[in-house]
Amino acid sequence: MAMVGKGVPKMDGLGHVTGTTKYVDDVYVKDTLICKGFRSPVAKGKIRNIDISKAQNLPGVFAVLTYKDVPCNAYAGDWPVFAEEEICFRGQLLAAVAAIDEDTAQEAVSLIEADIEEQTPYFDPRETIKPGAPLVKAAGNVLKFGDDDEMVIHLGDVEEGFKQADYIVEGEYYYPAAEHSPLETQTSLAVPSPDGKLNVYTTSQCLYWHLNQLVAVLNLPMAKVNMIGATVGGGFGGKNDLHADPVTALLALKTMRPVKWRWTREEELTCSTERGAWIVKFKDGVTKDGRIIARSMDDIMDGGAFASFNLYAAKKHAYFSAGPYYIPNVLTRVTCAFTNKVPSSSMRGFGLTGCAFAQEVQMEKIAKTVGMDSYEIRLINALRKGEPTHTGSVPDSVAAIEVVQKLAANNGIKLGKKFTDMSSDERRQ
Repeated sequence: MAMVGKGVPKMDGLGHVTGTTKYVDDVYVKDTLICKGFRSPVAKGKIRNIDISKAQNLPGVFAVLTYKDVPCNAYAGDWPVFAEEEICFRGQLLAAVAAIDEDTAQEAVSLIEADIEEQTPYFDPRETIKPGAPLVKAAGNVLKFGDDDEMVIHLGDVEEGFKQADYIVEGEYYYPAAEHSPLETQTSLAVPSPDGKLNVYTTSQCLYWHLNQLVAVLNLPMAKVNMIGATVGGGFGGKNDLHADPVTALLALKTMRPVKWRWTREEELTCSTERGAWIVKFKDGVTKDGRIIARSMDDIMDGGAFASFNLYAAKKHAYFSAGPYYIPNVLTRVTCAFTNKVPSSSMRGFGLTGCAFAQEVQMEKIAKTVGMDSYEIRLINALRKGEPTHTGSVPDSVAAIEVVQKLAANNGIKLGKKFTDMSSDERRQ
């Protein structure tokens, strides 16, 4: 408790306000080459051919890479560093150049010629999971949970709970995608050293996780790669994916020169990962006194083009789909559907935010249906000590009732004695 309630100076605050904080783009190494990426202009297509000869022959260009130059062309599960034959989202990286300066690098990118057979993209996850739906990509339209197409959590007997309910309250809610928009875009600087090691200055939010992925892409032992975590100029989960580092690393090894890639704002907004959208569908069985005794949920996550952190996000969503409430009968089904959009991934609270939003809007709908106050409906259903969540686990710290009571008091809401006397320690009657 040494810090609670006290004004503690932010460790790096002085550097931020004086402009002396060093970010990746502030690291200067002599003879650094500039990287630029050649990206797909279509959301879905087949690559017939990529001609890089004109770019290679441009004075000032040191290297042009495609998938053929990558020892292991995949990271984050199924995401290729460079597209091979299949394009899965607009802005997917097809090639990259390293040149003497930014203008030369950009000109080289403009000289790359791609013969692409454009195909019909699919953007609605509700459509891509239908039986017989056209393929979003060759690997399939849904993220697998082991051998299954959906994750299922089942507690009690939902159908029997619906039979005992006085009301059936249904609702479908859409939680939109969101882009992190950090002030610092994706930036990477790879510097080969005389001793044969590669130093990578990175904006990564998860350094060792990315080190494991990077050495696999490069097919190098971990001792040969040194990832240096700089100050992150805004991440919010958007720098949990290995966006720029594999490209600068490959170019640095190819040229034996330092290589830096700083994404443009347009690239950050249209080509990096985003918080995936959710479609959450409820069916709740509720008694006259406001108790939710059965809940069925069918939820769809828009995973975008590749897996990334989607498996983790979908599992978290499923684990918390009943919220801080005790519901004795629950059936949750979660599907992660692929679409021809930028890959979905982490963003503060990912997996949980869409779930929490939907379930609290649903609670308001239930309150109106049974004619109860918003605070009261939550107090009646709040989890108490000793009660299991819908996963069967029993939390050892429960305070939802006390939190709601405090919120009501702070907002000038007068609750009846029945509700002010409630406690998380009190067993449910």
